[in-house]
Amino acid sequence: MLPVLRNRTYRHLFAAQVVALTGTGLATVALGLLAYDLAGPRAGSVLGTALAIKMVAYVAVAPAVGALAHRLPRRALMAGSDLARAAVALSLPFVDRVWQVYLLVFLLQAASAAFTPTFQAVIPDVLPDERDYTRALSLSRLAYDLESLFSPALAAALLAVTTYDRLFLGTVAGFLASAVLVLSAAVPRPAADTAAAGAGRHAGHAHTRAAAGMRLLLAAPPLRALLLLNLAVAAAGSLVAVNTVVYVRDLLGRGTGDVALALGAYGAGSMAVALALPRLLDRVPDRTVMLRGGAALAAVLAAAGALTAAAPGPWRWPALLAAWAALGAAGSAVLTPAGRLVRRAVPAGRRTEAFAAQFSLSHAGWLLTYPLAGWVGATAGLTAAAAALGVLAAGSALAAAALWCPAAEPSPEPSADAAGEPARPGPRPEPAPVPADDGAGRLHRLLAARHGH
Repeated sequence: MLPVLRNRTYRHLFAAQVVALTGTGLATVALGLLAYDLAGPRAGSVLGTALAIKMVAYVAVAPAVGALAHRLPRRALMAGSDLARAAVALSLPFVDRVWQVYLLVFLLQAASAAFTPTFQAVIPDVLPDERDYTRALSLSRLAYDLESLFSPALAAALLAVTTYDRLFLGTVAGFLASAVLVLSAAVPRPAADTAAAGAGRHAGHAHTRAAAGMRLLLAAPPLRALLLLNLAVAAAGSLVAVNTVVYVRDLLGRGTGDVALALGAYGAGSMAVALALPRLLDRVPDRTVMLRGGAALAAVLAAAGALTAAAPGPWRWPALLAAWAALGAAGSAVLTPAGRLVRRAVPAGRRTEAFAAQFSLSHAGWLLTYPLAGWVGATAGLTAAAAALGVLAAGSALAAAALWCPAAEPSPEPSADAAGEPARPGPRPEPAPVPADDGAGRLHRLLAARHGH
């Protein structure tokens, strides 16, 4: 994976992603503790609502950004989003009302919804070779995972010497550093951008272009299956993001530092899979890896429900860590190869639209699962929340497997010929036309998560 860091532009963009994610990770821990201070045992419902508002921002803003991005310099758009996020994060330490949490979360994530799809669309233009791009996807997943592992550990160390509200200042520093790194990178123009501008190919209002990006995704069976698998990831990730603080503080009676450790276990599992995937994807089809990851998510959620309902005992803390690590590993198996599917199925000149639509539609799933995890957990208990999310993940994984038949698997682009020289991939086919009555109203994606978190 590391050879791609020799590309200066990618190296600066990757560093920007890492520092921004670290700051976001500190905010994630601090936000959970802030919710617990404001709502006590009902912190899960507060977090669930706040994160649902975050998804509303993603679903509403990302398609519009994808539709308008061709009119804006991509480097300026990403740096401006970073500065906006830093300004919002600077306000978070002064929050003392639940409604203020909701407002600032919306503003923060609206800026993230502008940054992330643009970043995702830039990387294939920076690294056009299939193998390099696969390594970049794994590094990106690894960045999310390291953030899930490192940020909670850093937060736990800082919480030993300061109060949680000071963690938000680390978020501000991360976004400012990200803006500087983005401005220092030579971001290329979108592929086929000049030709498209001359032909007026993308003329039309923003909502028309946003709908066109969604149709690009819904035209290909693997991308439709990806949306369903994203829903399974959202079901598992929501249990972790929303209810970890309740599991650790109330169910197990442990301290604030153990909240960070539990989140770190989730990141460790995800990181282990991200490190293994580049070699594995050279031998195993994306479909096999992703569908097995979706099935594993449902199985581990069932185990989490059993853990919650079991009799108290010292074994439940290590069992929770193991379950969270397994959820992170299965989620990484789904999310890491996702960019490969979009890249292969969508023409180069339309990737910004497609990545924005994928970002928006996938996050619609989190819009459902975040409040489900919070509200069901607060009213019916953690066992009921795990069971409901497990049923949702199982149904999504089964539907994805039925929809994505082996014949629909995109053919990988060769990255090198027999002599070891870069291959020249042929033109990518345009996606199949979508029937006029084919709707785009499907559930979306998180961390991430994390990961606009």
